[in-house]
Amino acid sequence: MTVTIYHNPDCSTSRNTLAMIRASGEEPIVIEYLQTPPSRERLLELIAAMGITVRQLLREKGTPYAELGLADLKWTDDQLVDFMLAHPILINRPVVETPNGTVLARPSEAVLGVLPNPNIGRFVKEDGEVVETEQAATRA
Repeated sequence: MTVTIYHNPDCSTSRNTLAMIRASGEEPIVIEYLQTPPSRERLLELIAAMGITVRQLLREKGTPYAELGLADLKWTDDQLVDFMLAHPILINRPVVETPNGTVLARPSEAVLGVLPNPNIGRFVKEDGEVVETEQAATRA
């Protein structure tokens, strides 16, 4: 199975998601999208696969979202995609694509829904939050 993560190594949610993928036994293709942004076509494919709107993929925190006035509903989807392509930091992360589906893994445990082996046991996030999956619950 091929698992791809659009990853930002500076983001703890993205790092936690990558660690969960690896804990499931998968070694994903890691695309650091700030260095290698997706094409317009690829970005639109990912949005469609996630079943979300372009606006739902926009990241506000730590980005030029406010300075660019992106909260204004005047912007079309095409214009919002243009902003994301010009400023990849506006693309919310991590996006994970597997044959089982594509998700914006926020929170990071959302990735478990598309992994072939979601039962990774007890997982401790960087901030200390514990995620229990079925495997851990059945051993208790």
